[in-house]
Amino acid sequence: MTKEKNGLVKKKKDIPYEDPTCFLCNSLNYCTVGRASKMLDNCPMKVSPEIEKKAKELYKNDEFVKKSTGVASTVEAQGYIKWPRLKDTIEYAKGMGYKKLGIAFCVGLKDEATIVAEILEKYGFQVCGVCCKTGAVKKKDVGVPEEYTMFSKTGYTIGWITCNPAAQALLLNKANTDMNIIVGLCVGHDITFIHLSDAPVTTLIAKDRSSPHDPSSVLFTHYGREFFRNDLKELKHPESQK
Repeated sequence: MTKEKNGLVKKKKDIPYEDPTCFLCNSLNYCTVGRASKMLDNCPMKVSPEIEKKAKELYKNDEFVKKSTGVASTVEAQGYIKWPRLKDTIEYAKGMGYKKLGIAFCVGLKDEATIVAEILEKYGFQVCGVCCKTGAVKKKDVGVPEEYTMFSKTGYTIGWITCNPAAQALLLNKANTDMNIIVGLCVGHDITFIHLSDAPVTTLIAKDRSSPHDPSSVLFTHYGREFFRNDLKELKHPESQK
């Protein structure tokens, strides 16, 4: 789809007209305030009303979808702008009635995973976790070409053990977790993990080696320490905050 001067979308032969392209629309002026787009002829609210209707039915008839969406929307409203993502995760898990949480983490973010686990335990959750190198599976055994095995300057083999998201998922399945939290899994490995996880999955930290992992910044800042210290204090002594 291409955007014309009048704001409408011109059909391209190689893209089905019905495919949604909401990124070309100023949604804040339309669906966000309850109306279909005037900018796009392929607005889903116009061309796929049966899908929008089916989604509404899911919110009524699917108990998990109904509860999860309601809890998430409540958490969003309560903590909007004020809460870091980890607090959102905590309140969502509490709202869903989850007791046992699993952490699937990258070995390079072990320190972050440790802090996350400590905070979750302070909020009363039972926590278990599995690092990405569990099982010590060789990259060559999963079909990774040998040239993608790294070597140090002295010729020592490094990076020859693959990440093992399948085992991470299966181990947390065995632990019967209520919800699993991703901390820095590689792109693709996170998809494999989600695919195999029995429990619902959320991502707390999205790995990005070229820049700070933004959601993790709260774990090492004065703001983060003070936020969780005050939040936990309020939970333990609610009367003192009135």
